[in-house]
Amino acid sequence: MSHVDLFSAATLAGRHVEHRVVMAPMTRARSTQPGDVPNRTNAIYYAQRASAALIVTEASQISPQGKGYSFTPGIHSDEQIAGWRLVTDAVHEKGGRIFVQLWHVGRMSHPDFHGGELPVAPSAVEFDGQIWKVDPATGQGAMVDSPTPRALATEEVREVVQDFRRAARNAMEAGFDGVEIHGANGYLIDQFLRTTSNLRTDEYGGSRENRLRFLKEVVDAIADEIGAERTAIRLAPFLTARGMACPDILPTILDAATFLQARGIAYIHLVEADWDDAPQFTETFRRELRERFSRPIIVAGNYDVESANRVLSNGYADFVAFGRKFVANPDLPRRLALDLPLADFDASTLFGGDARGYSDYSAWAEDEDEDEDEAVSAG
Repeated sequence: MSHVDLFSAATLAGRHVEHRVVMAPMTRARSTQPGDVPNRTNAIYYAQRASAALIVTEASQISPQGKGYSFTPGIHSDEQIAGWRLVTDAVHEKGGRIFVQLWHVGRMSHPDFHGGELPVAPSAVEFDGQIWKVDPATGQGAMVDSPTPRALATEEVREVVQDFRRAARNAMEAGFDGVEIHGANGYLIDQFLRTTSNLRTDEYGGSRENRLRFLKEVVDAIADEIGAERTAIRLAPFLTARGMACPDILPTILDAATFLQARGIAYIHLVEADWDDAPQFTETFRRELRERFSRPIIVAGNYDVESANRVLSNGYADFVAFGRKFVANPDLPRRLALDLPLADFDASTLFGGDARGYSDYSAWAEDEDEDEDEAVSAG
């Protein structure tokens, strides 16, 4: 046990930070249409949360093929790069630091996003998964089923690796401080890792080494392009939903951690399921991961200050990411540090819409502090 807690100073991706509160990536689906272009409202939203030790943006598709949800931003066109520059400039002006999360959804998609063509995946495996899609006739969004995908040809897999490389290069042009590869939650990289979604017989399937090949090639391509210190990855070891219950996933991710340690990446970001009956992270896995990866680990999963301090003091993590709490509380680090009340998150405004439930959440006002002081004095 150490004396590290959520408000201890630390170093993350080469930068000194005064606390360990990270803003987790949260899909908000508010890009400008057509073109999935980030905009000034996005810039306001992220700049409001610049007090985070690090902001990780919502997942952003690396190519048109990588898209799986309506209105999510991309990072593959000139217009998208310019839109993201609005965001990074606004965050940097507030003294913040921001990584973009790079995304290819794989089979978690729908033909409507691909001119009627099937989404792609490691293998053509039927699965249970839904994505959020807006009906162009009504303008209303709903969760819809994803179809059985088509399998990527071997050469297509290599092309996707290069799409990740180009997206990382675009991220630097857009002013980001680094990139986080989305390797979690049943999306394309995760699909390659698991025996339940990867039935390939070429060099990208079969053995654990082969199932790890795509992840390694993506990490290598990005690290070679922008530097390992600007490269990070998000992983979800205990995910079972979306047809992802793989009996070999834990040793596969531990082997990935050994590679990532040697590659010197900025951090690993672990998704811990946050629903009531979700699989729990085991102490054994946390210890084994730390033995393989001594660089920074970020965890995310419905933490509060007490549980965050526990995982930090045990040495299982170095930073804790917050999603919904950061959505509703743009000044979350201050509120947690001073034990101020937290605003409630409005789930109905999560996907799509305008400023309501997005950039209209308020920071804790100084006059509220004064009102509290007066109430205490009166009492």
